Amino acid sequence: MIRKRPEPFDIVNYVLIALVCLIMLYPFLNVASVSFSSYNAYVNNPMMIWPQEFTLSAYKYIMAKDLLWRSYLNTIIVTALGVGIGILLYILTAYPLSKKILKGRSALMLMVLFTMLFNGGLIPNFYLMRSLGLLDTLSALILPALISGFNLILMKNFFESLPEELEEAAKMDGASDPYILFRIVVPLSMPIIATLCLFTAVAYWNNFFNAIIYIRSSENWPLMLYLREVIEGASAIAQTANAAEMGDDMMTSETIKYATLVLVMVPILCVYPFLQKYFVKGIMLGSVKG
Repeated sequence: MIRKRPEPFDIVNYVLIALVCLIMLYPFLNVASVSFSSYNAYVNNPMMIWPQEFTLSAYKYIMAKDLLWRSYLNTIIVTALGVGIGILLYILTAYPLSKKILKGRSALMLMVLFTMLFNGGLIPNFYLMRSLGLLDTLSALILPALISGFNLILMKNFFESLPEELEEAAKMDGASDPYILFRIVVPLSMPIIATLCLFTAVAYWNNFFNAIIYIRSSENWPLMLYLREVIEGASAIAQTANAAEMGDDMMTSETIKYATLVLVMVPILCVYPFLQKYFVKGIMLGSVKG
């Protein structure tokens, strides 16, 4: 078997892709390395890509704070409820919209598209949350982002790509519409469901703007507000921590910030590999057919 020699164009492409990957990977490596390095190691080499003088002092100090775990719990609750309720609403909304026999289907789709182009704005949304009594509650972080027009269209298009013969055969066997939806259509739609779960989970986990507008008390802070508090006060936190350690295991403000960043990023990064196999298939099939 004759091996084909790589073309110069392919070699250039591989080199450029490798460089782009390294450039994108470097900030993650630097953040993780600094968070595990000592005070002196960071001062001597702040651009490190591998931990030097390994230490867990920053993590021990941060993880001893009750507010971190309270913020973690709030974010997990918001993300779990947002994803669970959101996916159910996507399914119940997209399935009838995927049927051409639905009366007023075009008008409903225009309404969905309208929400992608226009919204009420910050002030009306704030007054709406206040009138509903949702300010400074976790519900204010969940309800406004339950349904996205873009995600709804992706799921509707995926449902349209499924063979109609499957549903027709099920109806001939006497299956009801709810049975067809949840026992036939939903299992076949796992790629798009997994994709939207990932989209929705990342959006809720990283939600910062709604939190800073609607949340007041620290007991209801999500992780992003806690992260902002740590970043803004990292210098004072480091001074307090170093004074408590009496110089035995000093920390910099960057070590505190980077360790907090790692703790915030790790959970959502761990979820992605399990959904990656569905991601490409779901987004392609959900975006092709109109």
